[in-house]
Amino acid sequence: MLAAAMNRPHDTKEFLRIKNIVVAKFLEEHWLELGMVTESLDVVQTHHRLLRSLAWNDSDYGGNAMDVLLTIAQRTPDNFRLIKDYVDQKFPADDEVFVSAKPNQRRVTFSPNVFEVPEVTPDDNLVSVMMPFSQEFQAVYDVIKSACADAGFTCKRADDIWNNSILVQDIFRLIFESRVVVSDFTGRNPNVMYETGIAHALGKTVIPITQDAKDVPFDLVHHRFLRYLSNREGLATLAKDLAAKLSLLRTATP
Repeated sequence: MLAAAMNRPHDTKEFLRIKNIVVAKFLEEHWLELGMVTESLDVVQTHHRLLRSLAWNDSDYGGNAMDVLLTIAQRTPDNFRLIKDYVDQKFPADDEVFVSAKPNQRRVTFSPNVFEVPEVTPDDNLVSVMMPFSQEFQAVYDVIKSACADAGFTCKRADDIWNNSILVQDIFRLIFESRVVVSDFTGRNPNVMYETGIAHALGKTVIPITQDAKDVPFDLVHHRFLRYLSNREGLATLAKDLAAKLSLLRTATP
């Protein structure tokens, strides 16, 4: 039925692109406007779950949205074009900057008042490292850089850059740009905890590492972490395990 509603064979993929934007960004007013544009307001208003699941942020909202879009698209041969034109006009592609490692997931828009959102595009090849800035961690950082290189990633730490007079802004920018964040929880450094929270909020893939499992915060112990010893053998093992993890991410769709 979907194919019959579309004009070209590749429109199924285009329909799913539109559906993902709708699920991520539509408010009730957008649904009502789309219903008016396509002369399908009755479909929107009489659907038993659509607007309610949107208002309550229910888990079945995505399915309800797809159901309504399909119904509207199948009403007339021209409706899919009308849907596409409306969505692309309301939410131009140039306005989209996918920060999260999962760009097709439902998203939350926010505007931080502590940081300035940088005018940069996230780099799928960048790994950032959050760890204490002390000499005792230099060997660990060198191993992480080596593992990143082996997996085809670029690696940076906040002290590798200096773009702003305020360090925390550089850290935020680095996390914002990165696809993956490696957080070393050794010693329970409060800055690392804070930076990891930023990474999680931005939807980054976080790889925790630590010399002591007790240093991993209780709220994060359910995440898999890499434990290492701070000696030659332990660092060699960390390099191998981290490179393997990053290589898996390299083959995954960002």
